[in-house]
Amino acid sequence: MMFRLKDLNILGSKAELAALPEGKLLINTINAHSYNTARKDELFAEALTNGDVLIPDGVSIVNACRWIKAKSQPKERIAGWDLFEFEMNKLEECGMKNVECGVNGEECGANNSSLDNSQSASADHSKLKIQNSKFRERPLTVMFMGSSQKVLDLIVKRAAEVYPHLKIVTYSPPYKPEFSEEDNKAIVEAINAADPDLLWIGMTAPKQEKWTYSHWNELNIHCHVGTIGAVFDFFAGTVERAPIWWQRHGLEWLYRLLKEPKRMWRRYIIGNTLFLWNMLKEKC
Repeated sequence: MMFRLKDLNILGSKAELAALPEGKLLINTINAHSYNTARKDELFAEALTNGDVLIPDGVSIVNACRWIKAKSQPKERIAGWDLFEFEMNKLEECGMKNVECGVNGEECGANNSSLDNSQSASADHSKLKIQNSKFRERPLTVMFMGSSQKVLDLIVKRAAEVYPHLKIVTYSPPYKPEFSEEDNKAIVEAINAADPDLLWIGMTAPKQEKWTYSHWNELNIHCHVGTIGAVFDFFAGTVERAPIWWQRHGLEWLYRLLKEPKRMWRRYIIGNTLFLWNMLKEKC
């Protein structure tokens, strides 16, 4: 079946992140580059189509959906970074309550009379039901799987400052185009052993989406899983994200092109042209 933007179920807004169901949930992103790649990579297309949630990580996707009158009409771009911040802040809030309640089995956000009305509304918005809606008898755990050990070490260091109530677990897979059966088994075992409350996969697209989709049934976990690639480098500080002005005007792609022209020119100059051509074909 042809991979078409007009047929995809795409999340509509950042506000809808708060309404996502708890439990095991695969969240992928789509932008012009991943769309182009999925058109010629059947497994990648299957992974994006059959994941639980697909978020529009690009103004090009938002505008194209409107132009071709797609089934989904996202109102705004939801960057991988937006997903990351939302999920991490939500879990950090639960981690704080975990400490306040002394891990006594109360539901996250419940029976906390010290919260004022605005805090209560926020807490209601960000309740996290963990294993039958009960606190675990251990710190809430976030696992980062992917990238180099150097980047992961920087992530651990920064997370300790920004998210002090969360336990960070990392795994750096072998740096190779294709994993062996032994590699895949080791990764799956590491994830299952960590039993995280939130799992991030960062191996760049389409590798991260294809790997997660292919091994989904082997992951005995209960949490949200996000394939967020470049966010690992953004959070670690090894790659600078575009300033807010560029982000707000939908020009983050141009900022990256100007910063890394040798690496990004093909993706954005040729890729964006190809995306426009494909959208014209979908519209017709």
